Amino acid sequence: MSGAVSYFIISSCELKLLNKHIHWLIFVLAAVILAKQVLILHHLFGFSWVIAVDDAICNAVVLSGSVWTIVLLIKAYPTKVTLYTYAMIIALILGLSSVFAEYKLLQWWQKSDVTATGYIDWLRNTLPVRFIITWIFYSWIATNTALRKNITALNSRFQQHSDAAALLKEAELFKLRQQLQPHFLYNSLNSISALVMISPDKAQEMIGKLSEFLRGSVKRESEDNILIIDELTYIESYLAIESVRFGDRLSVNFDKQFDPKAIIPPFLFQPILENAIKFGLYGKTGKVDIDIKIFSDGPVTVITVTNPYDPTVQPPRGTGFGLKSIGRRLYLLYARADLLETMMEENYFKTILKIPQHHV
Repeated sequence: MSGAVSYFIISSCELKLLNKHIHWLIFVLAAVILAKQVLILHHLFGFSWVIAVDDAICNAVVLSGSVWTIVLLIKAYPTKVTLYTYAMIIALILGLSSVFAEYKLLQWWQKSDVTATGYIDWLRNTLPVRFIITWIFYSWIATNTALRKNITALNSRFQQHSDAAALLKEAELFKLRQQLQPHFLYNSLNSISALVMISPDKAQEMIGKLSEFLRGSVKRESEDNILIIDELTYIESYLAIESVRFGDRLSVNFDKQFDPKAIIPPFLFQPILENAIKFGLYGKTGKVDIDIKIFSDGPVTVITVTNPYDPTVQPPRGTGFGLKSIGRRLYLLYARADLLETMMEENYFKTILKIPQHHV
């Protein structure tokens, strides 16, 4: 697949470069051929300069008209089926037609020149050679034009497929991002519902913090990447909400050793932390420590989240949705399946998130 992609990209670049300079290339090539033909007719065959120039000009006019006709006929061909066969037939027909037309034109042009009798006889005798040379040249023009037409069509189709794939990717990313927010919102609303009866003040505080948190989410919605420093500010708002829910039971410890310019796609970090809180606090009554370490490892920023985990306790139904969504998002963004890892270390569960840095 990558080889095909490279072929289309290279072909497109070559085609653009050729189209940019094609007029100068044809002009220079025609001038060289015209000059060589005059010199050959005059020095090799001994014809006068007038006859040599007339022959070369007539040949150039007929060739130019024929080449222009070949290009138009091939571009107007409605399908790619048998395109090259069609191109060769066009080259053959125009080869015969142009050689005959050139012979008649030169014969008419030189009929008033009594010194051109030998030239007319020579011209008649060289018609087969002229046809072979002309046919080879027209065949090259025709197949080259057909090839360029096919490359343009294939490149256009490839671009359409790329655009469709990009739109599909963006739609899936948007869907995943929209799924993550309700996942957290449902939990928060359930907590508010429980606090309304037992602690109205805390419920009111949590509603205010949730409002600020969601307002910040809306502002980040259109961003493809944000600074990790800004993401941590967002995480602090999230932890403020969780602290209302869990009080002193929740303790989050940060170890920050990352590049200040490090970036991260929005809405990736918070679901991981949410997952760690669920696993860490579910089934426990005491204080729970969650350790977060952020550090730079060459062109990658690594985020590790470690929380206590009791494998004998079944987590709430649905836990883990966030991690699956993050893995899918990372694959869509970076085309890599190794950027999210989870592992068990005794009674601890560790999530490792790796973010490639474009600015490095």
